[in-house]
Amino acid sequence: MAWIDPELTLTGRIVRLEPLSRNHLDGLIEATRDGDLGHRLWWTSTPAPEQMADDIAGKLAARDAGTMVPFACIRLADELPIGVTTYYDLVPEVPRLSIGYTWTRASCQGSGSNPDSKLLLIEHAFEQLGCVRVELRTKWTNQQSRTAIERLGFKRDAVMRAYVRHANGILDDAVVYSMLSTEWPAAKLRLQDRVTRHLG
Repeated sequence: MAWIDPELTLTGRIVRLEPLSRNHLDGLIEATRDGDLGHRLWWTSTPAPEQMADDIAGKLAARDAGTMVPFACIRLADELPIGVTTYYDLVPEVPRLSIGYTWTRASCQGSGSNPDSKLLLIEHAFEQLGCVRVELRTKWTNQQSRTAIERLGFKRDAVMRAYVRHANGILDDAVVYSMLSTEWPAAKLRLQDRVTRHLG
């Protein structure tokens, strides 16, 4: 039995994280065209529309290999697909995991979808899977992502220099953040408060 159920669905107050499938293709292509995410934001992991089918196929192959659990992020208010996120780097022996390969359609950024999504993922990792550590990584040039991660309550562990190369060929550093299970109760309260404030 897999450590994490690949058919796991997590439902919050703003979004639902459901198993990524090929049925999400058209909705996710449309999501990347909202703000031209796949073209304009070269420092993110957002695929371009013409790359979406291959991106989904790659994530499903990783799921089948037991190395990733990918989710489509669906806005509850109107069932709109707004992005993708994953569990990856799964190490049940510790246990620990990483959350990443995350992107959100431009018009939904700042709407509360990210804190709600992270609340669901981190809560499940610590409270259901028994993780002692949850990790997030981002690229040094992605200041928006670094700020968002730090607001979640994650602490910076390291900067790994010349660690990743963007699709356009530019070499970049990777920034590693973590949260420990002992830090989760306080972070959970902050995340719950952020989600509530977005609900008005």
